[in-house]
Amino acid sequence: MNEGVPRTLERRALRIHQSEAMPVYLFALAAEEVDMVADVARISRDDAGKLIGYQRPERRSHVKQILDYLDSEDVVFPNGLILALPENVRFKSSRGPGTTDGLATSGVLEIPLPLHDDEPRPAWIVDGQQRSLALSQAKNRRFPVPIAGFVAPTLALQREQFLRVNTVSPLPSNLVTELLPEVFTAPSPRLSARRLPSALVDMLNQDPGSPFVGMIKRASTDVATKKQSFVTDTSLVEALKESLESPSGVLFPYRNIATGSTDTEGIRKLLVIYWNAVRELFPDAWGKPSTKSRLMGGVGIRAMSRLMDRVMAQVDIDSSDAGEATARELRRIEPVCRWTHGTWEELGLPWNELQNTPRHISALSNFLARAYVDSRASDR
Repeated sequence: MNEGVPRTLERRALRIHQSEAMPVYLFALAAEEVDMVADVARISRDDAGKLIGYQRPERRSHVKQILDYLDSEDVVFPNGLILALPENVRFKSSRGPGTTDGLATSGVLEIPLPLHDDEPRPAWIVDGQQRSLALSQAKNRRFPVPIAGFVAPTLALQREQFLRVNTVSPLPSNLVTELLPEVFTAPSPRLSARRLPSALVDMLNQDPGSPFVGMIKRASTDVATKKQSFVTDTSLVEALKESLESPSGVLFPYRNIATGSTDTEGIRKLLVIYWNAVRELFPDAWGKPSTKSRLMGGVGIRAMSRLMDRVMAQVDIDSSDAGEATARELRRIEPVCRWTHGTWEELGLPWNELQNTPRHISALSNFLARAYVDSRASDR
């Protein structure tokens, strides 16, 4: 290879007439060429906490199953890969009659390749990472692989397409909720409702003033950090979504349905005040795995979030004593709580038999609400 001479890979291709802004191509690559052209954008976070990538970790058992098939006889492998291609790909239409039928145009696609092996590959795998890993280990290095490629110049567009193509075979919910705040538009009304709660969970996990900082387990959390991540993000996302969407939720008034705007700073302030008060009230139950404290498990997070709707309705978060007022309200339920030991008397359940199920979440939520309301009534 000559130093400094650009390399390109040329393949016969069809340009599908879908979008002028985001060209779509169908072509084939040899198994060994997939590694040359595309890489997997693993979901993780950089040193500044910014989300990078979007792909879940590999599933080795799945990769092995595909590899065993690829190395067998009479292989038919129509399930190809979807790649996000760089902006500098070039498509040259074929000449002469019959090159297009109105739906697609035939031609040659030129994909630029890195000059050196240690340079980034030009494309990203949006769908088919397990298949690509198996192909990289297959015995037949020239095995033809069907490819669908689209030009998506930004990571946000790639993430959006990644969510769209994975709507049939569901992605892990924690991966979806972490990716949603990073895309320009949520792929469906069902997912868009999760976009704001997921962004708020990001805030709680990174805001230095949050009692949850560094404690929320997200899809991008690395193995070392997971040992100190005691709260699952899906529990918090569901809790915040519930408060935001229910007219009785304390977060509901912070959304302007008419304009589509949200007072996110007000929500941040309320959440930080409330959950800091919870941590201070139950220091022995905070920052522990759910096996040692049900407060940090899904059942505790959901039940205390529902109690938040009642407690914070009594607190002026802009007052100088908002934290003290919140703690005073929360102390009303302190005597009946059994997060780390004992038995929840009215529920008839030992502390460690509470499970993150709808039935137990509902039972605990109702019990704490009654205890809180009864305590306030006794003050009158």
